[in-house]
Amino acid sequence: MKNISICVALFLCLFSVRANQENPVQEKDEINATIEQFLSNAEESINEMDFDRALNQLNTALELSHSINHQKYIALSSSLLAQMYYVRYETDQAATEIQRAVSIQREIGDELGLAHSYVTYGKIFHVKQDTDRALQYFDLAEELFEKNEDIEGLGIVDINRAVALLRIQEFQEARQLLERAKKRLKSSPNQYEKSRALYFNARANQLLGNLDVALALAKECLSLSNKNNFGSMILSSRILMSDIYALKGDFEKSLNFLRLSNKTRDSIHSLNKEAIASDASARYGLDAMQNKFNELSRQNEAHERSLKVNKLTTILSVALITILSLLTLSLYKNNNLRARANDLLQKKNSELITAKENAEKASTAKAQFLSTITHELRTPLYAVTGLTHLLLEESPTENQKEHLNSLKFSGEYLLSLINNILDLNKLEANKVELLETSFNLKKRISDVLVALKNSAEDKNTKLHLDFENSIPKKLKGDPLKISQILINLIGNSIKFTEEGHIWVRVKKVSQTGNQVVLKFEVQDDGEGISKEKQKAIFDSFTQGSLQINRKFGGTGLGLSIVKNLLNLMDSEIHLESELGEGSIFYFEMPFEALELTPTIAAGEVEKEPEKLTNDIMHHKKILVVEDNKINQMITRKILEKHQVNCDVADNGTTAIEKVKNNAFDLILMDIHMPGISGIEATIAIRKFNAEIPIIALTAVTLDENLDEFYLNGFNDIIPKPYKTEEFFLKINKYLAQTKASV
Repeated sequence: MKNISICVALFLCLFSVRANQENPVQEKDEINATIEQFLSNAEESINEMDFDRALNQLNTALELSHSINHQKYIALSSSLLAQMYYVRYETDQAATEIQRAVSIQREIGDELGLAHSYVTYGKIFHVKQDTDRALQYFDLAEELFEKNEDIEGLGIVDINRAVALLRIQEFQEARQLLERAKKRLKSSPNQYEKSRALYFNARANQLLGNLDVALALAKECLSLSNKNNFGSMILSSRILMSDIYALKGDFEKSLNFLRLSNKTRDSIHSLNKEAIASDASARYGLDAMQNKFNELSRQNEAHERSLKVNKLTTILSVALITILSLLTLSLYKNNNLRARANDLLQKKNSELITAKENAEKASTAKAQFLSTITHELRTPLYAVTGLTHLLLEESPTENQKEHLNSLKFSGEYLLSLINNILDLNKLEANKVELLETSFNLKKRISDVLVALKNSAEDKNTKLHLDFENSIPKKLKGDPLKISQILINLIGNSIKFTEEGHIWVRVKKVSQTGNQVVLKFEVQDDGEGISKEKQKAIFDSFTQGSLQINRKFGGTGLGLSIVKNLLNLMDSEIHLESELGEGSIFYFEMPFEALELTPTIAAGEVEKEPEKLTNDIMHHKKILVVEDNKINQMITRKILEKHQVNCDVADNGTTAIEKVKNNAFDLILMDIHMPGISGIEATIAIRKFNAEIPIIALTAVTLDENLDEFYLNGFNDIIPKPYKTEEFFLKINKYLAQTKASV
């Protein structure tokens, strides 16, 4: 019936929309009112623990919200879904829904909705026993409620912060917060939060030994919860009162409330289950037998009526007894089977939980290792790329310039390779993002060949490039991924080719308008690969044979990375090879042509791309917070070449003092430093300066969720090592914003 009523409501709403098409304002108002009613009803259903009805109401609200693209209601629906999953202890689903709600609310600037979502986020972390994270989100919610002068919201924050403090045994402070929450919620119509304030205040007093006060508050909570049919609060209040009476020595009342709580629990559990059957007599055919009896009685009413009635009554009684006996036996057997099945399920669940915990520990250890090794590799690599950039700007000779460009290119490739090797699982799960930018493909391939030239010469192998002239000069795509693919393929050919030749060919397969499909080939005349090994070589840590591994070395990751990168770019690697006759690796890839004419007219000189100007940086004062002396020197020199006034802080504490006593235009903040971290320093600075741009300049591994950086006050993030173009682009962006706001 619940589902039918919701469907009818949805049908009537859609019918109303059709009827009011001539009046779109009235149509939208009616849909909004319907959505608000569904959301209000869903919140009541959650408080009453009627989750089936709540889920139907929220799904209907979501459908209507999507139909009019009302982002605020979509976010509110997700927030209430998260609240429902939280009540049901399904924390992973709750976290997914609340993240969706928070993302939308931030985008549309719904501060009050965001505040309530932060409260739910904090409650989820509380259930996960992460009290520090829970309190952080309650602080964020409190700031938004104070900003919007929402007294009820502040009372809700007080309740949830008190609950978190009870867990860490701060009973006195928790009770004070709950007393303040009671005052803040006095004029609020939110009876559910009032009942929660009473319940947790009773618990705080119980834990402090104030049993009479605790009992009075628990009774008040039970009365309010009964009046509003708050199932979870009725259950919790009765359990609490049972505990209090037990502590007072009144075991009879304690037992009575324990029994009542068990009845409440049973009624809540049965609330969301379908009935097994609607009518027992219809199941066993008793009505049909009675009808038959009446029919026979009417037919024989004139002849021996009493005899027939007695016989039929006897038959009916025997049939009923037989059915009841079979039913009893069936129920007994079913109960035994159910008990055995439950025992088996509990055992398997325990095994699964143990396996899950072990997997999570292993995953955590792996993540910590990757984070540490990434930081250790990035830090010296930053020195390599930074010093290369500085040397390129100091007027090197043409010979030196060629070597430095190769070094710069190799550094960029090494950084990308480190990231992809350390995050191989992420790559295989297609979580690596593609970059769309314009680039010169021929120059990119030439850079690859220059970088690999020495390796080839060591093997007395010659590299050849066959690049079709009709290919457009400027293409749009991901040049770094193309370089990675070609470096791995050409490097693989160099490894297995001695005193031979390697050909790199790029041909145009087709072109429609500005869409062009190119075919890439890497051919060598080296060792070759047997047919049975050709599929396996694209798997991680796999090579042609143990002998090949001993002879040529390597990890076997190169071709695996090629396969995964091409899959990510909607392409596929192909191989043709014979033992002793070399190999051909080839693939096709589409690009968008930005310049349809690849050749330059006779006598025309190709123009160099216009260099990026950084005039806005001139005479600006930037604070570099960095503990590594080499990194300090590199960052400082890069900035001072553009007339920036640089100051340096060796740690977070020094940075805080410098910002207090000096005026800076921007801060570049490292994360891992002795003493307080960059995040802690940023939190401290934001308490007295909310305007200055702070950019995280860090070598730490950034995971997919960057919320923690932005929540703690950072404006942006630049991972080290970086491309100087990206470095200057982000600095100029925030300096320009600061200038515009002055």
